[in-house]
Amino acid sequence: MAALDLPTSTSTSASKDPAEARMTGRMRLVLVVLLLAQFMLAVDFSILNVALPVIGEGLGFTLGGLQWIATAFALAAAGFTLLFGRVADLVGRRRLFLGGMAVLGVSSLAGGLATGPEMLMAARVAQGLATAAVTPAGLSLLTSSFPEGPLRAKALGLNGALMSAGFTTGAILGGVLTDLLSWRWAFLVNVPVALAVLLVAPAVLKESRPAVRPRLDVPGAVTVTGGLLALVYGLTVTGEHGWTDPTALVSLAVGAVLLAAFVLVERRSASPLVPIHVLKRRTVVWGNLAGLVAFVTETSLVFLMTLYLQDVLGFSPLAAGLSFGVLGAGTVLGGVAASRFIGRFGARAALVSGGLLQAAATLALYGLDDRGGLALLLAATFAGGVGNMLAIVGFMVTATSGLPDGEQGMATGLATMTQQIGITMGTPVMSAVVVTAPVLLDGIGRAVLVNAAIVAAGAVLSGLFLRRARA
Repeated sequence: MAALDLPTSTSTSASKDPAEARMTGRMRLVLVVLLLAQFMLAVDFSILNVALPVIGEGLGFTLGGLQWIATAFALAAAGFTLLFGRVADLVGRRRLFLGGMAVLGVSSLAGGLATGPEMLMAARVAQGLATAAVTPAGLSLLTSSFPEGPLRAKALGLNGALMSAGFTTGAILGGVLTDLLSWRWAFLVNVPVALAVLLVAPAVLKESRPAVRPRLDVPGAVTVTGGLLALVYGLTVTGEHGWTDPTALVSLAVGAVLLAAFVLVERRSASPLVPIHVLKRRTVVWGNLAGLVAFVTETSLVFLMTLYLQDVLGFSPLAAGLSFGVLGAGTVLGGVAASRFIGRFGARAALVSGGLLQAAATLALYGLDDRGGLALLLAATFAGGVGNMLAIVGFMVTATSGLPDGEQGMATGLATMTQQIGITMGTPVMSAVVVTAPVLLDGIGRAVLVNAAIVAAGAVLSGLFLRRARA
């Protein structure tokens, strides 16, 4: 099954020819533009978390309505990602990227100027839709701009590092902007960045689309988008009300039915949104499952440690956010080192070793107590960040390798959907574990054990099945 070989240091011509492994000046410009956009999108995921209570007071949100500021963004970002990944193949990835950046800039301006809950919610939905368009389009521009092998691994490593660093930076930046200026700057900070990208990108990025334009699979788009929306909504309700809530159970069931229907639709479609032969590739399936585990566990671990720092140790929101600076440093280090690691040992080794390192670091956090375990938290989150980023870059390389350029938009759409769902799923799942214990610290401990077990299981299973894919 040579078609399913994973990239290693000798698997492509790029790795054999040193000249091809050098990044040109134009490649660097492309990388800077795309990484800046992806970093800004990652910041958006977490920048409002600290500011939510202040936003609620300023615009008159009810206590129950505050969660929808984050949920509205997550629903749009996760639900429409796969659809926009295919739309990028249809209309052009550069065109969709620029259009999404424009929508992101306008919606961020609207959010910063919002005068009431309705206007703010509309802005968050628009930001989510823009994220669903820009992320897969930008990622497919990146994978199609760099040849498979060391250059692509390096680009994906830097992309992953900045995405994870952006998530951490968002938590810090949200606290700083809210404390020193106003929560409105958590929105407005996007506007100049989006404008800069829109001014530079047209001269740097080349249009990218398949030679033969595929048709849009409307039934597939409807079923997968509806299924993802129902799944994300159900998980959000679960995190708030528990696993026995009727609304959550119905929503999760509807999501499962629609996603099963999506698979049946794709089998019969003349131009499927995701061709069945792609879903049968072990690299795509197990690469994306490993990525899902990486995003679910690390983003939810940030939530658990935020609970520990603020509700157990009594840290302020800003101090808690600053404490995650070491996690950001670990992810940057892991992302920078990932390309060399993959070039020497392969993407499968990065998935497995990164996952096991993250699992061990997470397990160490079970030793936290209420007498102050900041040193343990900092050391473990740094090591876990390194391991998590190794796994994430390994996932991106695995899930997008061995596919023709015409399917890169679809492949990166799948990978981005995995990322968005993982970020959305993690906190509700771990919240449901935390509330099973009467004492908060005990609940955090249980969730840490579950988190570590999920990471370890994902790393081992991915390694075993991807090994069979290489055979």
